[in-house]
Amino acid sequence: MSFDPRTPMEQHDAHRARQRRDRALAISLSVLVVVGLAGFGTYLVLEKSEASEQKQAAPAADAKAPAAEPEKPAGGSIEGLRTWDAKKLTRNHVTGTVTYPMKPPVGGDHNPVWMNCDGDVYQKALPDVNAVHSLEHGSVWVTYTDKASDADVAKLAERVGRTPYSLMSPYEGQSGTIMLTAWGNQVTVDGADDPRVDQFLSKFVQGPQTPEPGAPCTGGLGTR
Repeated sequence: MSFDPRTPMEQHDAHRARQRRDRALAISLSVLVVVGLAGFGTYLVLEKSEASEQKQAAPAADAKAPAAEPEKPAGGSIEGLRTWDAKKLTRNHVTGTVTYPMKPPVGGDHNPVWMNCDGDVYQKALPDVNAVHSLEHGSVWVTYTDKASDADVAKLAERVGRTPYSLMSPYEGQSGTIMLTAWGNQVTVDGADDPRVDQFLSKFVQGPQTPEPGAPCTGGLGTR
């Protein structure tokens, strides 16, 4: 057993001093740990924030990329397309004949009964007043003169036959050999393989020009 020459009071003071040193050392270590954790946490927050900003910036840059090239209209523009002001195309139901300013007519007063236009191919000329009513329902009317080749007529008939809201018939007196007509719209094409045939059908079958979208193309007049 060792002998401590210090008085009890001195021993007590030394013990208290040692406790203060130990407490100060513990506090210092705690502070260092807290500071270290705070610094590491700040680093993680900043790193995560930077990564988030970079992730958000990438889509923003990508979103601007397509703007460099203007969007093209669906189906593209149709070369030679003629249009009429829909507001000037009257839509009264009449029982008599109507004199139309263009052949085939693109709209105007018409008979209360429409021509069936559910891919119907007619071998004879149709009454304008009934066919115009079909246009009002959103159909496309394909017409041709006797100058059209048999091959073109057959291809057009096949195309119309599988296209709801379309009809086809011969039409003498029109300016072009093959023409496609919708309400307020018309184009003359060079033949059945002319890409404007598909363009016109895609754009105007139940297209935005339709005065009565969803109206029926069956249950009307059907003369073949």
